[in-house]
Parts: sequence; C-alpha cells; structure tokens
Amino acid sequence: MVERLTHAYDGPLAVFLIGLRVHQPWRLRVVGQAVRAMPRMIAELEENKAAAARGDADSLGYLGSRSTVDLSGTTMIQWWRSVDDIYAYASSAEHEHRPAWLEFYTVARSAPRAVTIWHETYAVQPGGAESVYAGAKAFGLGAVAGTIPVSRRGEGARQRMGRRAS
Repeated sequence: MVERLTHAYDGPLAVFLIGLRVHQPWRLRVVGQAVRAMPRMIAELEENKAAAARGDADSLGYLGSRSTVDLSGTTMIQWWRSVDDIYAYASSAEHEHRPAWLEFYTVARSAPRAVTIWHETYAVQPGGAESVYAGAKAFGLGAVAGTIPVSRRGEGARQRMGRRAS
C-alpha cells in the first residue's frame, strides 16, 4: 500500500505567487532585467535559510519555493512564515528585492508593455492548510517543510483542515 503523508508545517503561513509574462520579447533590456532578478533573490533567500538552520543568521522567514513554466511565462510559488516576513524582505534596502524592483521600474519605463510582473499573497492561519501526498515524493509545502503520516492530522481533508468531518 502507498503511504499517505501530509505536510509537517504547523503555524501561520504565507503563500506568495509571483510571475513574469513576456509580451514583447524583442525588448531585450526590459526582459533581461526582469529575468535576471529572481535567481539572485532566490539564491539570497536559500542562503539565508541554510544559515538560519545552522544558527549563523536570523531567518528572513522564507521556507522554500518552486517554479513553473508555461507558454505565457513563469510562476513561482513561495512559502513564507508570515506576510510580515514577505513585506520586510521586499522593502529592505539591505537585500536583493528592493534594488531589483527599483531597477525594473527604471528600465521598464522605456517599454512599459514589454512584460508583466505580478504577485499574489495569501495569509493562511494555523490549521488553514491541508495536503496529502501519496507516492514516492512529496511536492509543494510537503517538500518544503517535510512530511508526517496523514493519521497524525486526520484521515480526511476536513480533519486535516481542523474541521470535524460531516
């Protein structure tokens, strides 16, 4: 029988979706700036996550991420400890995001229709996330935060969400 697992994360959670859609690929300066910015930010966040796990730095609150690519662009799913952690990172002049953001707006003035950068932020209260993974490898929040047997949170999705089964 295939073992059923759920994510091990407890506590508040923020899910952050961020994406890039390219409309005018010939606008190399704008497209290039937008494409180059995210890898630097993710490298910084992953380095901080590792340093915080070793006790060498304070955590920025980033838990992990996953990217998807389709014909219209890219979308990255990020998991954070809180919305406040996302905002603190985004507004800090000491980290990669704010300088990249300011550079993007400067460069994008030359071709404002070349790309769309978008994001959505979701605040998830404790008990407000549910997951199940059946198979060889966890995905999403389970891959980021580890997994536990489903039975520890409840056999049904409603139980794992902190609600009684009806």
